[in-house]
Amino acid sequence: MTYLVTDNCIKCKHMDCVEVCPVDCFYEGENFLVINPDECIDCGVCEAECPAGAIFADNAIADADHWTEINLKYSLLWPNITTMRPEDVPVDAKEWDGVPNKYEEHFSEAPGKGD
Repeated sequence: MTYLVTDNCIKCKHMDCVEVCPVDCFYEGENFLVINPDECIDCGVCEAECPAGAIFADNAIADADHWTEINLKYSLLWPNITTMRPEDVPVDAKEWDGVPNKYEEHFSEAPGKGD
């Protein structure tokens, strides 16, 4: 089992999860965070910290293979992030919470700043 970030993080990107991760397995894109599934120790601490409810155990989501592929791919391309930057949380994050089809319509492959 591993934890995965799913599409509700897109354009929300609160970063609370990175603060609590004991193994620093989060990576930052321009408008999305991902977890490296190979680094995740399955502790689940991040899931409870996510204000957008975008993090799930892989065995709790129907399309786990899809999200595992996305999380792994971008964790190998984007910079590591271990510290929350409240100033970089999108000002309209609450408006994007729950918007459907965010991956298909709003996902950016561009990397974020990282640490």
